[in-house]
Amino acid sequence: MIIKPIEPNVQGDVTHFFQARWGSTQMVISSGVYDCASMDGFIALNEKNEIIGLLTYMEREESVEIISLDSIVEGRGVGKALLQAIEQHALRNQINKISLVTTNDNLYALAFYQKRGYRLRRIIIDAVKQARVQKPSIPLVGYDKIPIHDEIELGKQLMEQS
Repeated sequence: MIIKPIEPNVQGDVTHFFQARWGSTQMVISSGVYDCASMDGFIALNEKNEIIGLLTYMEREESVEIISLDSIVEGRGVGKALLQAIEQHALRNQINKISLVTTNDNLYALAFYQKRGYRLRRIIIDAVKQARVQKPSIPLVGYDKIPIHDEIELGKQLMEQS
């Protein structure tokens, strides 16, 4: 597996990845509306040079917000490698905080991030209901038949403040 930054020559593949997996490149979350196909990020490639995972992010003044993290193969370290890539990127750019949101139904993601040092920061009540105004295709029910209502923000401090 190779992890590398998203570059213009793979933009078509990135667009196809999002459309195939999510039906759209648009991500609507409490922090904004994003076209994930045009964002900075990292891709994970297999030995055939096919995208098997993708992470997009938005750099803020003092933090990085992960907008999307998606892997098409489970249990092979793709998500972990992409998360390490964004953490290393943040540290190289002297950014100490990383944040992200996931939905209340995504218990797998909540466990995945917490195992890697991310902490629960806040619950954004009815955030998904508000997002559906702009993106009606967001399902009402998610993983394990859990109704999708809220976003949960997680964050990680990469280095202790001095």
